[in-house]
Amino acid sequence: MTTHYQAQGDVALLLLDNAPVNGLNWQTRQQCFEHLQTALADPAIKAIVLTGAGKAFCGGADIKEFGSAKALQEPNLLSLIIALENATKPIVAALHSVAMGGGLELALACHYRMSAPGCQIAMPEVKLGLIPGAGGTQRLPRVLGVEAALNLIVSGEGVMSERLNMVPGQKLFDKLATSAETLVDEAIDFAREVASDRPLPKVRDLPMKHPQADAYFQFAKNMVKNSPQAKNLPAPLIAIEAIRQGTLLRFDQGLAHEREQFLNLMWTPESRALRHLFGAQRNASRVPDLDKDTPVRTIQEVGIVGSGTMGSGIAMNFLMAGIPVTLLDSSQEALDRGLKTLSTYFEDRVKKGKLKPEKLQAMMKALKTTIRYEELSPCDLVIEAVFEDMGVKAQVFKQLDACLKQGAILATNTSTLDVNKIAAFTTRPSDVVGLHFFSPAQVMKLLEVVRARETSKEVLATVLALAKKIKKIAVVSGVCDGFIGNRMIEQYSRQAGFLLEEGCSPEQIDAAIERFGFAMGPFKMSDLAGNDIGWAIRKRRYQETPEMKYSTIVDTVCELGRFGQKTSAGWYDYQPGKRDALVSPVVQKCLEDFRAKHNLKVRKITDEEIVQRLVFSLVNEGARILQEGIASKASDIDMVYITGYGFPIFRGGPMHYAHEFGLLNMMGAMHRFAQNPKDDALFWRPAELLNTWVKEGRTFADF
Repeated sequence: MTTHYQAQGDVALLLLDNAPVNGLNWQTRQQCFEHLQTALADPAIKAIVLTGAGKAFCGGADIKEFGSAKALQEPNLLSLIIALENATKPIVAALHSVAMGGGLELALACHYRMSAPGCQIAMPEVKLGLIPGAGGTQRLPRVLGVEAALNLIVSGEGVMSERLNMVPGQKLFDKLATSAETLVDEAIDFAREVASDRPLPKVRDLPMKHPQADAYFQFAKNMVKNSPQAKNLPAPLIAIEAIRQGTLLRFDQGLAHEREQFLNLMWTPESRALRHLFGAQRNASRVPDLDKDTPVRTIQEVGIVGSGTMGSGIAMNFLMAGIPVTLLDSSQEALDRGLKTLSTYFEDRVKKGKLKPEKLQAMMKALKTTIRYEELSPCDLVIEAVFEDMGVKAQVFKQLDACLKQGAILATNTSTLDVNKIAAFTTRPSDVVGLHFFSPAQVMKLLEVVRARETSKEVLATVLALAKKIKKIAVVSGVCDGFIGNRMIEQYSRQAGFLLEEGCSPEQIDAAIERFGFAMGPFKMSDLAGNDIGWAIRKRRYQETPEMKYSTIVDTVCELGRFGQKTSAGWYDYQPGKRDALVSPVVQKCLEDFRAKHNLKVRKITDEEIVQRLVFSLVNEGARILQEGIASKASDIDMVYITGYGFPIFRGGPMHYAHEFGLLNMMGAMHRFAQNPKDDALFWRPAELLNTWVKEGRTFADF
């Protein structure tokens, strides 16, 4: 049973019980509808209370049913809402913990609403490329006012019930309960108070107006158009228009307009992409051979070796999560620089009102520094964040192995090196794992968890649970050079180099990929990260994989000492203290000289070719990664690129984009690129997985 019925004297309690968030799938809707009819037919029942079991009132519609016949099967959500609204006995919705999306729309159909403290109220549909589709754009403005409701719907963000209760004239809550523990009892008492009230109040009967409607809605649309969060996403503007229509039309007409727009958005590529990413994020921590009952170790104290930009950034994550940190470096001077980085970042957050001063004091109190490895001995987890050199890593891990207690987890933040070799420097390889944070570590959501050959399931389960605690999206990777993200980005960067040889400028390539939706083009990204980093990797590649074709045109800029923003000169020129990328005459001449020296003929290259060569290089390498078992799911690759590399969210990640584009169409483009004598024909040979799937009619969505 996913909905329960309990008679509490003359009040019927309808309890949604579909863990984890009481999602409104067909079974839950059906049982709720049947219990409602039972309560209405029983003459002994005078009123009804609707609430949710566990950790939510209701998290809304079941996303797995979106676009399927199940979503429309009676009773669908609209039918259930109409049944609640037209009930002949008063219904009190008792909200707690979470009431969002279809769950909030369900509550708005009830005659009265009571909330426990700390209930998160949200209409998150825009985050799925949709608008509320069961009356949210029409009922919420009637109880909160147009402006407060529009902000909730267009942002998709949650707001606590206490804050909404302070909105002047709000009719969302009739009462706030004393506590979550007493909510149901208080709701039953309130239901008895209103049992004889007639006529029963309906949200649909409330007015929906704005005193300066034309000016306000135009202002709201302008704000959304200029918002980076809403760029390339149609839903926010359509939500504003649905609310505007509600101020002009009768309720039923506004409802019909909302439903039409909801169904239209359901089939847009943007919504398909966002729904894919919603599922991808939830599935990222699900590892095929990792049982839910795998024991998890307790992590009460964390050590970090290296207090540079990366090490101090990693430390911030744990401190903000309330986990004490011991920061180790080779000298007090280095530690002082790391402490300055930490304190500057936190003090800036205090100034902006994003961090309370007392929280800052508590975090700095929880931070210890040392130059002695022995002081890391109490730590349950130690993360190495030192220079990317195997010899240096060996020294660190041998010292950690000697001083850490049994059961402590040893992690490396390496971005490319072999974690199996690093684990072999210790006597406990089963306790070694890769934790590849992305820079800046305190901001970037992605955490690549690298599972070495002997990493134990217990260690893997522990770091996946810890990732959630520090608010990271963890994706598990096997061991290979560059893991998932950097292995793929190398192919992307190689294509950018070939395009330079063939006549493109850095700004043309960057502009094309940014118009596609990337946050930053490959050359701006390289300038930000430091061109010397990629140069060092290429020089290693030239020795280790001489069969791999590279364009050395990209090395010429590094040979001039132009390492990017940190030297105020890279692929672009930069003014001191500014990040604006300015076209560089020096780079233009450098490229022209290289082409002349090597007798390279240039040609006109379209934006379409630029985008396809860059993006399809990611996809082809991603397919090889799946083929080798480095990633277990295509959606994991998409999460890596959305959260770590600025791939446009409205396109759903490289693998989802290939699914939308069509694998056969993509392979046709790859065959064309293989004919280009200046490109790498061997690389453009489609991964065997792609050939198999095309023959079998399968896609990345099946993986």
